Amino acid sequence: MNTTVAAIVITLALVLMLGSVIAAVRDRAMGMVLLIGFALLEVAVLVQAGFVIAAVAGGAGPEDKVTLFGYIAGEVLIPPAGVFLGLAERSRWGSAILAVAGFAIAVMTARLLQVWQGQA
Repeated sequence: MNTTVAAIVITLALVLMLGSVIAAVRDRAMGMVLLIGFALLEVAVLVQAGFVIAAVAGGAGPEDKVTLFGYIAGEVLIPPAGVFLGLAERSRWGSAILAVAGFAIAVMTARLLQVWQGQA
């Protein structure tokens, strides 16, 4: 697993979470900046998933592959689901949903690093 990509994913997720919290506190719906940010986050998560899959195919990785791929699958699904729900709820709560999605991605990536390093 590439720790540089993981650090980028965690940082981007936390920045987007902060932006979403600010939008929610200001009573704003999700805007174009958050939408583009979560699209970039999804690309970063897909790149991370590609690195993990390639490393596992090469024989690297932890013994527990089920947990590893469960975290990868969850990370891939959360940003689009958060954006979909954020667009469906055109109030401050749509931005709050994105804040939760950003936090979830940051925590899941940190946990994925732990699983990869065998600290699970």
